[in-house]
This record gives sequence, structure tokens and C-alpha cells, in this order.
Amino acid sequence: KSLFLLMATFYTLQQAQHKIEQYCAYQERCHEEVRTKLLSLKVYGDGLEEIINQLISEDFLNEERFAKAYAGGKFRMKKWGRSKIIQGLKARKISDYCIKQGMTEIPEEDYQKTLQSLVKSAIKKYHSGNIFETKSKSANYLIGRGYESELVWDAIQRNLK
Repeated sequence: KSLFLLMATFYTLQQAQHKIEQYCAYQERCHEEVRTKLLSLKVYGDGLEEIINQLISEDFLNEERFAKAYAGGKFRMKKWGRSKIIQGLKARKISDYCIKQGMTEIPEEDYQKTLQSLVKSAIKKYHSGNIFETKSKSANYLIGRGYESELVWDAIQRNLK
């Protein structure tokens, strides 16, 4: 049996600052992700808060910008609905104001078109001899993707007429 020793890597505040700036420059990050990353770099207390304040003042870290990038990206790339996007932002401890700003990245017309195309593909995917089963499975799938149940049921009704 071999014995593995884990070596803890310690960074100076300046090194941690540089590392976290690169982390933030790579993609938009929220405060919670940065805080977690700094803790993994063994930066605690006043040093951690100092670095976060510095990142905010130098515009490496901006929660409103993060919320917009997150909402727009999850909608366009993964075709998530509003409910799932809001849930993801809340899990990252984003403020209600920033969540509201982030949701402006989803144009209503695009949202309806996306829902419509997802409804069509869900009905095809879950098509069975039983219309109630088809509706139910399609609705569950779409609600699971974060679309509002009223919108989902209306769209399913329109598509099955």
C-alpha cells in the first residue's frame, strides 16, 4: 500500500487576488462562487472580504451582469424556463433586484416560440395511444424544464387541437 500525503497550498493575498481575477475573467461569476473559490484557496476572514471588495471595485465581479449572463445563457443554450432559471439564481444567493434584471434578457416572443417548439417535440416524444398520458408526460417534462404550468397546459391544448 502506498501512502499519499496531501500538501496544502497556501497563497499570499496578492497571489490569491491574481488567481481569482483570472477565475472571474474566464466567465461571469457570482459572489458565492468567488467566496467558495477563495475558501478553497485557503483565504479566510478579512483577506477574503478585501479581495471580494477589490474585485467589485475593479468590475471583475458584478451580480447584475452575472444574472443577465446566467439567465440569457440558460434560456438560449439549455432552453430552460423562467422558473428553473430563477431557482438557479436564488440557489446562488442572487438578490431579487438582480434576478429581475437578469430575466429581462429573455424576450417574451422568444420565450413563447421556444416553449412552442419544445411542446411539439415533447408531444412527439411522449405520443401514445392515450391522449391523457401524452398530455401528462409532455406537461411534466416541460414543467420540469422550468416552464410555468399554465403556459405549458395552454400550449399543449393548442397543439393537440
